[in-house]
Amino acid sequence: MKNTTDLYDYYSILENMPDGMFIVDSNRVITFWNKAAEKILGYPAEEMIGKTCDYFKSPTCLAARLLNENEKCPLFVYESIFRKRCMIKAKDGSIKYVIKHANVLKNDHGEIIGGVENIVDITEQVEAERLSHFRNQSQDITSLHNIVGANDKMQELYEMIALAKDTTASVIIYGESGTGKEMVAQAIHYLGERRSSPFIPVHCAALAESILESELFGHVKGAFTGAISDRKGRFEEAQGGTIFLDEIGDLPLSIQVKLLRFLQEKEITRVGDNKHIKIDARIISATHKNLNKLIADGQFREDLFYRLNVIPIMVPSLRIRKSDISLLVDHFLKKFSQEAEKAILKCAPKAIDILSGYAWPGNVRELENAIHYAFITCNGDTIEPDNLPEQIVKYVLFDEKKAYTVDDIKEKEQIESALEMAGGKMIKAAKILGYSRVTLWKKVKQFNIDRKSF
Repeated sequence: MKNTTDLYDYYSILENMPDGMFIVDSNRVITFWNKAAEKILGYPAEEMIGKTCDYFKSPTCLAARLLNENEKCPLFVYESIFRKRCMIKAKDGSIKYVIKHANVLKNDHGEIIGGVENIVDITEQVEAERLSHFRNQSQDITSLHNIVGANDKMQELYEMIALAKDTTASVIIYGESGTGKEMVAQAIHYLGERRSSPFIPVHCAALAESILESELFGHVKGAFTGAISDRKGRFEEAQGGTIFLDEIGDLPLSIQVKLLRFLQEKEITRVGDNKHIKIDARIISATHKNLNKLIADGQFREDLFYRLNVIPIMVPSLRIRKSDISLLVDHFLKKFSQEAEKAILKCAPKAIDILSGYAWPGNVRELENAIHYAFITCNGDTIEPDNLPEQIVKYVLFDEKKAYTVDDIKEKEQIESALEMAGGKMIKAAKILGYSRVTLWKKVKQFNIDRKSF
C-alpha cells in the first residue's frame, strides 16, 4: 500500500497535468477533478466532487448509456475507451468537444472500483473544421456553435459570422425578438480570437438609466446613495473580451454619449470619478428596433450609430425559414432529452405540419418553449398534435392531407362563396374576388376545392 507521501505526490501530478483529468467511483460519482478539467469545462472541483458525471450532461455519454443494459456506463462495460470524441456541456452553457481516453480502476481482487478519464479540448479544431468546410465547399451546413438552420438566409448568417469573428470592428445584430441575436453574438466571440477572454452580456432595456450607467461603467465609493464601495462595471469585466449590448436602441441619450467616448478613446470613467480607465473590449450590439427611425426622432445619436454599424448582421425570422422547423425540433428534443434523461426524439408528421403552419411571432424562442411544453406533456416516444400548446393547434386547422392557417381557411371560404354566387363559373368567380383567372385556378388547386359541386 502506498504511504501518505506517495499518494500526495500522485495526486499532485494529476492535479497539475496539462490535460483534463477526473476520477469516478463505481457509481460514476466524481472523486477527483483537476485544474485542467476546470479550465476546459468551467466547473470548479468543489462543484464537481460528489456529483455524478451526468452533471455536465454529455449527450454522447447519455446516448451510449441508453444503448446498454440497465443504462450501464460504457467504460464499465468495455473497461477502456480510446480516442472517443465527445460533446460536453460546459458551465457557461456552451458545447465543448473533447477527445476522451478512459480506463477502469480495479482493486487487488480484480473488481472494478471506478475509472479515470482524460479529456483534451478540441473545440477550436472542430469549429475551425466547420468554418473551413463552409468557406471551401459548396455544400450547406445545418448548424454553427449551437445555432441551427439550413435555410439560405442561415447560410448567409453563417458566412457573416465567419467574416466578423476575427475582426476588431463593432458588430450590430438586427432581428426580431426571439430570433437568437445573443447566440449569434456568442458565436462571433467564441469562434474568434477573443474566445478565451470574457463574454459579458448587458440587456440595455432591463435597467433604469441611473442603474444602467453604474452597471456599464462602474462607480466609486460615495458616488451616490448606496455606493458603499468601489465597483467595477461591465466594461472592465469585459477586459480583453467582448461586451454584448442587447437592445441598444433602448440606451438613454446620456449613456450614448459615454459609449461614444469609449468607441473613440477606448477608455471609460466610473460614475463619481475623473480617472480614465483604458479598456480593450470589443462591442457587439443588437436591436429589434429601426435605428434610422430613432435617429430621425432624435432618440439615437447618428454618430454613435455609424460607430456601431460597422458590420451589420441580419438574423432572419422563423417565418421566412420555416423549412428549418424540423431541424430545430430535432435539436430541441435532443437538448431536452439530455437534460431530463427522457428519450423523446421524434415528432409526428402531422405535428410538424401544425408547427409549420403557425406564424411564430416569438420566433425560435417561442418554438423552443412550445417543444418544451410538448416534451413535458408527452408520455410516449413521439410528439403528437395533442401534445402541442393549445394556442398553436387552434391557430392551425388541418385536414387529412394538409395543414391550413386561419387566414388560409378564411380565403378558402371566400373562394367557395364566390364560386357559389357564380354558379361554379371560374371567370365570374374571379371577377367577384378580384383575382385573375390563373390565380383563381391556383387557389382552387391549393385548397383542394371541388368547383363542380357549385
